[in-house]
Amino acid sequence: MTTTDIPAPPAAPKPGTTAAPKRRPRRESQGPAWVFLSPWVLGAIVLTLLPMAVSLYLSFTDYDLFNPPRWVGLRNYVQMFTEDPRYWRSVMTTLTYVVVAVPLQLALALVVALALKSMKHGKGFYRSAFYAPSLLGASMSIALVWRAVFNDGGTVDNVLGTGGWVNKPGWALLAVALLTVWQFGAPMVIFLAGLQQIPGELYEAAAVDGAGKWRQFVSVTVPMLSPVLFFNLVLQTIQAFQVFTPAFAIGAGKGGPADSTLVYTLYLYDRGFVASHMGYASAMAWVLLIAIGAVTAVLFRTSRSWVFYASEGDR
Repeated sequence: MTTTDIPAPPAAPKPGTTAAPKRRPRRESQGPAWVFLSPWVLGAIVLTLLPMAVSLYLSFTDYDLFNPPRWVGLRNYVQMFTEDPRYWRSVMTTLTYVVVAVPLQLALALVVALALKSMKHGKGFYRSAFYAPSLLGASMSIALVWRAVFNDGGTVDNVLGTGGWVNKPGWALLAVALLTVWQFGAPMVIFLAGLQQIPGELYEAAAVDGAGKWRQFVSVTVPMLSPVLFFNLVLQTIQAFQVFTPAFAIGAGKGGPADSTLVYTLYLYDRGFVASHMGYASAMAWVLLIAIGAVTAVLFRTSRSWVFYASEGDR
C-alpha cells in the first residue's frame, strides 16, 4: 500500500497580526509611447482637426480671403440648396461619374487579377506593370496627356473617328471616368491577394459536382471574395467622390464643355479660390463630408445581405 502526502493547510496568521498586502503589478511608464506618438498626434491636430474646426466656423460666415469673416449663420447652406443651380449640376455630375467609374474600375481590376492568378511565369512583372498607372494617373501631367489623347485630332479621334471627346458635353465626363478606370492597379493587387487566400479544395469540390468555370466563379470565387470586394467598393467610392485632377485638366479648369465635367470638388475649388467665396466653399466641403459618410454607412448596412464571411461569428 502506498500513501500520498497531503500538503498541510497554510498556517493561520497569529492573533494581532495582519496579512501583508499583495503588491500591485508595476505599471510601465507610458512616456516613451507618447514620445513616439507625438509627431502623429501633433500632425493630426495641426493638419487635420484644427483645419476642420476652422472650416466648420467659416461655413457659417461670409469670407473672401482678404477681409475678416462675417457671421451669416445658415445663409451659405440655404443658398447652396435653394439658389444655386450649378451646385446641383455638380452633384449630378459627380453621382454620374461615381456610378460609371467605380463599377468599371472594379470589374477591370477583378478580371486582370483573375488572369494574373492563373499565370505561372512573369506574374511579378505584369503585376508591377498594371500597378504603375495607379502611381502616375493622379498627376496633372498624365491628365494633360489624357486630354490630348481624347482631343480633336488625338489618338481616339484618329482611331475611332468620333472627334474629340473633351469638346463634346456627352463624352467629356466619360473621358474623365476612363482615366480613373485606367488606374485599377491598387484594387487589382487587393483582389489578387484575396484570390490567393481562397482554398483550392473548394474549386476541386465544385468541379467534382460538375460545376464549370463560370459556375465556380459565381458560387465559389464571388462569395469568398465578397469581403475584399466590399473593401475595394468602399475605398474606391470614397475616392471617386473626391475626384479633382482629371476633371480639372480635361475640363480646362472650368468644368467644360457646358459644365459636363463640373464635379463637386471642382466647383468647390471654383467657389473658394476663383470666386473668393471661402465661406460658401467651406459649407460645400462639410456637405461633401456628410454625404460621403452617409453613402459609406449605406454600403455597410447593405453589406449584411451580400458579404460572406467564413465564420458566422465575424458577421
